[in-house]
Amino acid sequence: MPGEFAARKLKQRRKKFRWKDVHYARRVLGLKEKHDPLEGAPQAKGIVIAKRGIEQKQPSSGVIKAVRVQLLKNGKEITAFVPGDGTINLIKEHDEVVVEGLGGAQGGPIGTMWGVRWKVIKVGGKSLKALVKQAKK
Repeated sequence: MPGEFAARKLKQRRKKFRWKDVHYARRVLGLKEKHDPLEGAPQAKGIVIAKRGIEQKQPSSGVIKAVRVQLLKNGKEITAFVPGDGTINLIKEHDEVVVEGLGGAQGGPIGTMWGVRWKVIKVGGKSLKALVKQAKK
């Protein structure tokens, strides 16, 4: 049992041992924001470097249409999924795109899309949905 005047010591000890908790340490040091290419922002602009097809992991089969994007804010490169049927044809290299998170568990990939954590939502300032509608006319 701690003594009557041991509050300071207990407080110091608690402070010291909190660093053993991984969640506390990561939160206080801001490691999530440091690791995240978007740096905590919900969306980011970037330039398309290359278009690529990514094979899905087992047991699914198919090719995921994606683009390699270099972010304007920090120069980091990410792979972003292009949603929609035939929308990859509306994107060209050196186009400016806006990307956002896919929304998987803990900000990770969804289902069989291995290593893809972002999706393209705008191309050249226009929404991807609007471009698809325009292309169909």
